[in-house]
Amino acid sequence: MKIVRRIGASPRERGSMSGETCPDIFELSDGNFAVIGTEATAELDDQLPSDAARAAYERIVIVSRETLVRAKADIPDA
Repeated sequence: MKIVRRIGASPRERGSMSGETCPDIFELSDGNFAVIGTEATAELDDQLPSDAARAAYERIVIVSRETLVRAKADIPDA
């Protein structure tokens, strides 16, 4: 599995001065996506809806609204 491309604008394009510690979204060679975000499992786990589940190896991460909105155009429809 490898990172194929960034989805959306880079952190620097979104206003990060260092461009080093910002949320990001990447498309992987297997068609999945990898997300860099802020760990929020402890804060949000008990708020998941009853029809949502998280495996022990999964984490809840927060990605800023701007990151996701600016990635929208790059996300494939299928």
